[in-house]
Amino acid sequence: METAIMALAACISIVGTALATSMAQRAIGSAGVGALAEKPELVGSIIILVALPETLVILGFAVAAIILMG
Repeated sequence: METAIMALAACISIVGTALATSMAQRAIGSAGVGALAEKPELVGSIIILVALPETLVILGFAVAAIILMG
């Protein structure tokens, strides 16, 4: 039972961060496409802004690994 609860907690940490990342990237991506339509020279900045929320998933994975190791 203890292992199942740890696995569920790890799953929740990854799923929660993945959903938050997807919502953030959706908003940033749609705004980025609008900005690129007006100023194509912003492509580098937009790529960086879209990639930043991915750190949430990496942190969620780290939390899941810590939960499963303990």
